[in-house]
Amino acid sequence: MSDPVAAARRWLAADPDPGTRAETERLLEDGGSELAERFTGRLEFGTAGIRGALGAGPQRMNRVLARATAAAVGRCLLAGHEAPTVVIGFDARRQSDAFAADAARVLAGLGVRSLLLPEPLPTPVLAHTLLRSGAEAGIMVTASHNPRPDNGIKVYWSDAAQIVPPVDTDISTQLDAILHGALPTDDDLADEDHPLLDRGSAGDVEAYVAAAAGLSDVDAPHDLTIAYTPLHGVGRNVLVDTLTLAGFAPPHVVAEQAEPDGSFPTVEFPNPEVPGALDLALALADDVDADLVLANDPDADRLAVAIPTGDGWRPLTGDEIGGLLAEHVLAGGSGDDRLVATTVVSSRLLAAQAAHHGVRYADTLTGFKWIVRPALADPSARMVFGYEEALGYLVGDLTFDKDGITAAVAFADLAAAAKAAGRTVLDLLHDLWRRHGAHRTALRTLRLEGPDGTRHLAELLDGLRADPPTEVAGRAVAAVADHLQPGTGLPPADLLALDLDGGRLLLRPSGTEPLLKAYAEVVVPVGDDPADAEATGDTAVAALADAALGLLGSPS
Repeated sequence: MSDPVAAARRWLAADPDPGTRAETERLLEDGGSELAERFTGRLEFGTAGIRGALGAGPQRMNRVLARATAAAVGRCLLAGHEAPTVVIGFDARRQSDAFAADAARVLAGLGVRSLLLPEPLPTPVLAHTLLRSGAEAGIMVTASHNPRPDNGIKVYWSDAAQIVPPVDTDISTQLDAILHGALPTDDDLADEDHPLLDRGSAGDVEAYVAAAAGLSDVDAPHDLTIAYTPLHGVGRNVLVDTLTLAGFAPPHVVAEQAEPDGSFPTVEFPNPEVPGALDLALALADDVDADLVLANDPDADRLAVAIPTGDGWRPLTGDEIGGLLAEHVLAGGSGDDRLVATTVVSSRLLAAQAAHHGVRYADTLTGFKWIVRPALADPSARMVFGYEEALGYLVGDLTFDKDGITAAVAFADLAAAAKAAGRTVLDLLHDLWRRHGAHRTALRTLRLEGPDGTRHLAELLDGLRADPPTEVAGRAVAAVADHLQPGTGLPPADLLALDLDGGRLLLRPSGTEPLLKAYAEVVVPVGDDPADAEATGDTAVAALADAALGLLGSPS
């Protein structure tokens, strides 16, 4: 689309949405840089599909792009499968239902059967239905925990995992051809009662709930008071039903955040990692004297946890949750065919735990589309746990993607078992530190908005590649690994890893937002008091993470 004016006019002719049609008309009337930015290039497939702010043009999420993406998926399926089926799900963000309905009708128009789930539902329900049904692909309309203006589309393939090369490349090629050729219009969509357009039912949700609840042993302790928030997302009903069926008392749900609402009125960002997002849940936990706080992100594929301490509530980091869940899973099973996996930017604690329990371990690139690959590539491996530090966890074999519902069941299990034994979740964390050292991690982000934000972030990282530091925060740099170059043992990725004296630092751009992320980790031996090791480690890792922003030219 080298001519933005021509591209905008073609887009306008295909757009069924009055709101974005009016937006395109305004852009054409005004001309200038915004028109060029909207209609030059398109949103790219990143760590978890395509995501972007709602709006007109191929650089935004809208019904034209949703239709074109579905058509690209359909073309790729028809090139390799006879009579393929696609499972389609959607969350409660703005336009999610319209994008999903359009996708189903586009696919039916191409001759591809679709199963459209019946209502806004968690991403894990889509992933489980795909795996259980044996369908050839899945489409989930969601922007997960992105800011409120955004929406997006995740694509899964016949292995029930999110797409990786060459499938994502093939779909992108088809998408480019569609965007430069004939954009799908209403005439290309099948009628809503087309025989290739199937409607899902409550049975699809019930099958997931029963399977997820089954991860909890009926004879295990279940005495636990839980406060929960879905952060205005779609997790509430499925999580409450699952925990209740597993044997727990129904959790206390934050009333102000209980209903699905794509405007996310009570939070600045609908991301449970963001400071302040859990405030209402923590207040509710105090009111009901809860043992545990659980939170999902808006599509419920992530899990946040807070635990009570003598000084109030402590939100656990993604790495802390990952270590605790891994220990719960590994201590409760057996077999050297078991496999655990995490990403290169997550804590090294899982590697130590895997060695202790004598199980297989794999490092992967960021994103669950990579975390599940070692198990899919090795039939002799039995994947029992995977996680990424950004609150994503896979417990069990119900999906090949992260799942905030099953992770909640597993965490409630370990918390209830600790309570029954007269111990706390913090005691369990300290047990891990005594065995493996206090692994303390920190994340810093640099956000650069605007049309040149992504390019500027890439330039910052390229500058460090060209001239890497010899020390960071007083720690000598022992080795530098540029994951764009061969020799890392992983597919090429825009990631720079610094191995430091007593720590490590990794820098990468986000695959879903205009962010550059800096991940820091230090390991501190634990003496008589784990709190002392934690304080020492937190001071050191904060200095290291702040110094990373300094390397990028940003004040710490």
